[in-house]
Amino acid sequence: MSASTTRLPEGRYGRSSDERADHKLRIAAVVLGALLVAMLGYFAWHYVAKNEISAEVITFEQHKDSVQVHLEVRKDAGASGYCTIRSQAENGAEVGRADFRFSGDATRIDKVVTLRTTSPGTTAELLGCHAD
Repeated sequence: MSASTTRLPEGRYGRSSDERADHKLRIAAVVLGALLVAMLGYFAWHYVAKNEISAEVITFEQHKDSVQVHLEVRKDAGASGYCTIRSQAENGAEVGRADFRFSGDATRIDKVVTLRTTSPGTTAELLGCHAD
């Protein structure tokens, strides 16, 4: 016994409906993939190009009711903004937080700022910098 199939001859009647649907799905996947890559590129460029102020904590010195923080700030000439610093106690509770403003034409600023605390702070953490 042999099983007979009812397939159409190859190439005689054009593509099957399954092949047309697969082709449309491939095109849709390529278009959506390209849009996703373009979106990721835009957000990456926006994050890098628009971040006009960056800083880092060089050192900090603890005192009874304050923490002195040595900051190094890098920014575009003429840009102004602020950096937020916080200090925590030994048990992890936040004991101080403040914003320190930076402006002017200098592109690199070394500054020692004093963060007032409610109890002795054991850390000085830079939370971030933002341009105006």
